[in-house]
Amino acid sequence: MIQQPNEQERAGRVRWKRPPTPYEQFMAEEGIPVVRGIGLYDVRELPLSPWTRLGGRGSYIQLDGTEGVWGMYVVEIPPRSELRPERHVYEEIYFVVEGRGSTEIWKENASRRQVFEWQPGSLFSVPVNCSHRLVNAASSPVLVLAATGAPALMNIVKSTRFIFDNPFDFSDRYDGSPQYFSPKTEVEAHPITERAILRSNLIADIVNCELPVDNQRSPGYRRFEPFMAGNHFFGGGDAQLPFIAEHQPGRYSKAHGHASGAVLICLRGKGYTYTWPMELGTRPWEAGKGHLVKRQDYVPGGMVTAAPGGGNWFHQHFGVGKEGLRVLAVAGGYWKVKGSPGDDIVSNNADLEEGGRSIPYAQEDPWVRAEFKQALAEGGAEFRMPE
Repeated sequence: MIQQPNEQERAGRVRWKRPPTPYEQFMAEEGIPVVRGIGLYDVRELPLSPWTRLGGRGSYIQLDGTEGVWGMYVVEIPPRSELRPERHVYEEIYFVVEGRGSTEIWKENASRRQVFEWQPGSLFSVPVNCSHRLVNAASSPVLVLAATGAPALMNIVKSTRFIFDNPFDFSDRYDGSPQYFSPKTEVEAHPITERAILRSNLIADIVNCELPVDNQRSPGYRRFEPFMAGNHFFGGGDAQLPFIAEHQPGRYSKAHGHASGAVLICLRGKGYTYTWPMELGTRPWEAGKGHLVKRQDYVPGGMVTAAPGGGNWFHQHFGVGKEGLRVLAVAGGYWKVKGSPGDDIVSNNADLEEGGRSIPYAQEDPWVRAEFKQALAEGGAEFRMPE
């Protein structure tokens, strides 16, 4: 029974411990590790445990700033084995870290299953609420990294039966056509941003595929956005995620800020990311606040959350190897939507004086370039940034 406060008191509490969300409860009940933090050096180093529901061995990944929005996991498929079939009404994309295999797709009461093969570096998406299973017919293990829209949906409906046992047929997403998973290679201009997109439900190798020049994040920067399986949570419509991008050797991105939610996965090269709250300013080291900046190092298979603090953070990406730094950026939800219909939108990639949230090289903290030069020299790589 609630006790009424007197005039000098306040009802209830003003501080409390945050309870777990329905999705966080779901992860805990799955019986596999849940890894948190701002990033990972390499997903191959994650602890894996037997996964009763899905099969194989797995681990959930819930990086800082992605809570309640979207989630990730890795799953290992033993040699000559397969995962258990599943279907769900959230969207999901898969990146093959190691191994070769195939995916089977089918609808309820279907007379046949559609099958496509994949290899290290493949990216694909299963159409929403289609039954599917991943198969490893080879003699070595498979390691797959998945990104899902499960947290947002699970936190809203709070019903695993609705999510995993729902008969609704999303016929506008998947028609079973023989060419549905045939890889496409021809890029086109985004209807709104005019940046490069690729409409393909399977990309055979995002580690080595050709990327068109973009130049928005760094000199010589290359990039395209995959539009997959009719997804909206992970791209499509006016969204700008996921994307595959590459910074040229000896060059680094401008620092830029946006809301939490984006994660960069290293595909090729090696490097590090700095990220800091925007209230620290554009020159945190010069202001004596460098100890508040977070750093994540990574190699292929590693990752970093771009803005871990739940709000707007600057972040800046550096490749320190002799080859370019190639990344897969993934995020979910609708956090990219701004303003009202018809409003003018300025990209985060525009410089601060243009109304965007990118720090021009001439205005960045001098410590940034000095340290980058040193890191390149230690690795025997050439500094190639313009003055």
